[in-house]
Parts: sequence; C-alpha cells; structure tokens
Amino acid sequence: MIREMIGEVVRGRDLTKEEASLVMKEVMEDDATPSQIAAFITALRIKGETVDEIAGMAITMRQKSYKVNIDRPLLDIVGTGGDRRATGPNRRGTINVSTAASFVAAAAGVTVAKHGGRSASGGPGSADALEANGVNINLGPAGVAQCIEEVGIGFMFAPVFHPSMAHALRPRQEIGIHTIFNLLGPLTNPASAQAQLLGVANPTIGEKIALVLSQLGAQRIWVVHGEEGLDEVSISGSTKVWELSGGQVRTFTIAPEDAGLSRSPFESILGGSKEENAKLLREVLQGSHGPKHDFVVLNAGAALVACNAANNLTDGVQRAKDAISSGGALEKLDALIELSQRLS
Repeated sequence: MIREMIGEVVRGRDLTKEEASLVMKEVMEDDATPSQIAAFITALRIKGETVDEIAGMAITMRQKSYKVNIDRPLLDIVGTGGDRRATGPNRRGTINVSTAASFVAAAAGVTVAKHGGRSASGGPGSADALEANGVNINLGPAGVAQCIEEVGIGFMFAPVFHPSMAHALRPRQEIGIHTIFNLLGPLTNPASAQAQLLGVANPTIGEKIALVLSQLGAQRIWVVHGEEGLDEVSISGSTKVWELSGGQVRTFTIAPEDAGLSRSPFESILGGSKEENAKLLREVLQGSHGPKHDFVVLNAGAALVACNAANNLTDGVQRAKDAISSGGALEKLDALIELSQRLS
C-alpha cells in the first residue's frame, strides 16, 4: 500500500482520508520499511499535506494509542514545534511556555490533559522541563488519569502513549525535516481533549489544522501562529488566530496590547538547557515578573478563552495573573510532582 501511495503522491495526487489512514496503519504495524516511510513523508511535505491526509493519519494514530478516559471537558496547550527563529547550530528556543501556561490554566480552574514529548524545535521540550523539575513523565493511562482527577492536570508523554510510532523514529531523525509527523502529535491527545490552544510555526497550515480538528470532533480550538515564526502566542508582535467554534473557522489577529501587556523583545523570552528551562518554569510560576511572565500569562489567557473559561483575552490574562499571584499555579506543579512520584 505505502509503495503505491508514494508513487501517487510523487505524481501530485492528493490521497483520500481512507488511503492516508491505511498508509499510517502500515507504518504503525511495522509493515513499511524505513526507506518507504522516509520517502512517503518527504513526498507529502513537497506536495503539501491536505486536510484529509492529515485527518486520515491522525485517526489511525488515535486508534492505536493508549487512552486516558476522563469524563469531563479537557484542555491541551501544545505546539507543533519548529520555531523558525530557533535554527542553526547554536539555536535556542523560547522557554517552555505551553508547559507553564498549562499549570496556570489548571490553577484558574480548567482541567488540563497535557500531551507532549522531547523537543521538536530549538530547545528542551515539555517532557524535558517537567522531568527536570521532578515530575514522573512515564506514567501510563491509569496514573495520568489519577493525576488529572486529583490535581487537575496530568502529563501524557508521547512515546508512552504512542509506542507504535517508534517504527517511524529512525527515518524521521535521518531526514531531519519537519514532516506530517510533527503535526500529528498535537492532533492525537490520548485523552481526546475537546479544547486546545495549538501553536503552528508554519502559518500556511493554520486553517488546515483547525479543519482537521473539526473532523476529529474538537469543539473549541485556537490555532495560533506568532509573528516571529513562533508556534505560540507572541509577546513580541502580533499573532494570527484560527478559531474553531461550532464547526466554523474564524480568522483574526491579536497582540499583547489587546490584553494590556507591553511588547517585549524576542530575545527576552529565550530559554536554555533542560535544567535552565526547568528553573525558569518554576520562577515564572513563583511569580517572577518580566517578559517571561507576560509571555506565559498571554498564552494561558488565550487558552482560557479557547476553552470558554474566559470572556475575552483581557479577562483571560487577568485570570492567568491571579492564578500565579495566588500561588495556585506553583501548587499545581508541586502537587503533580508529588503525586506522579508516588505513583512511580
């Protein structure tokens, strides 16, 4: 199947959702060779992935993942990685803003099912920052569900919940380019979070991602792209938003000043090593002020709007500030560390 589909994609034909799903099935069941996987995802990248192709592969990936069953509305804050400013041999990405914003949102009263992994862009990923802070990132479905129920936030480490994706790891690493697999992670939350703040580094896929999520049953989504090539809401410039609500996609632009925040230079929100990012995460949640604090509350505020927990961006940012100043956000981090270690 995959060999035939490589030829079709090379000829420029868009695959149906069913064809894409079957190719993904072969990949995840180890019925495709590393060379075939690399050729397929490269050809797709050159042609340009369609909504049906992305949705078809995401459906299969969801079907083959371990599930976390929680009977309440859930929020995920996640990005595709690939920040365009985080390039080169000495590249540095931003701080782990989606991770910090997740604890802030949880402290603001939203139940968070955070899905993530190691870095896909310029610096340590969410798993790295959490692990360095003492969170046990290797919990399975039962442990994560208990964290979500008791703490209000849980972390699902992608390799634990999508073990069949290991078959694609080597070709992904060897070709070294951003492919459809970078898009699939944020689309395959094992807890089926109904609301998301999802960042994309490439603005040409923003609307596609919103439409894919609509096909996958999502209810409220903000897909965002920061002006500097960020897969996050920008504190340095404007951010394009594709809002999915009621099955319809609406596009608009937001800026820090819309929520009463000042713009800050991009360099002021850069992170560092795994240990440095872990320290910065804790400092922000402890109430340290400055550009990194503003970056986090802006993203958390956007997430609260996305899941209908805030009326508008100004309201969302104020709720995020309150969640930090009250000590609630830091309490969520410490509670997750304690419970996840106890469940080891």
